[in-house]
Amino acid sequence: MNSRGEFHSNVFINCPFDDDYTQLLRPLLFSAVRAGLTVRIASETFDSGVARINRICKLIRESKYSVHDLSRLRASFKGEIHRMNMPFELGLDIGCRVFSRGIQSQKRCLILETEQYEYQKALSDLSNSDIKRHLNKPEEVVRQVRNWFVEVEVGKLPSATVMWKEFNAFTANFYHEREAEGFRDKDLEMMPVPEYVGYIKDWLG
Repeated sequence: MNSRGEFHSNVFINCPFDDDYTQLLRPLLFSAVRAGLTVRIASETFDSGVARINRICKLIRESKYSVHDLSRLRASFKGEIHRMNMPFELGLDIGCRVFSRGIQSQKRCLILETEQYEYQKALSDLSNSDIKRHLNKPEEVVRQVRNWFVEVEVGKLPSATVMWKEFNAFTANFYHEREAEGFRDKDLEMMPVPEYVGYIKDWLG
């Protein structure tokens, strides 16, 4: 397991990985890195020799903070199976915290939704939980995540408005420099999360 110091600086992000969610994932990643945290996410590494669930459990154990976005629980079209990965991983994270007698008992999590109380239709056990809504708006993702990081005392941060402006400045620079390096639209759209996070770190200095 990671050292105590690494545990306190890790944030596990549980979210969809489809193209439509990219517009929300990227400001979420930027906000986490801007807060000085190390992003831990299931897609950070792929090893066909290790079961995905084992990787996820390891990331959960090693992260004090976690952000769970439940905004994509509903099926997108008739006949599609509902996506249960996000609530499943949320359950693992809560269980890790509740049943631990060690450092994991200090874990903190943020649950995001599109609209307030929408999640209760699928997860009534979370009634009365403090869940934040992002309205499917990238700027609101930054605001909710930034405010939560301040609430759980991750550290002092600029206002959500300033962080949103920083994200947009980074995005403009990111596309300009990557295109100059020979990246094309598809390369940028499908860039692995660790690579993208690396560019955020470089830009923030």
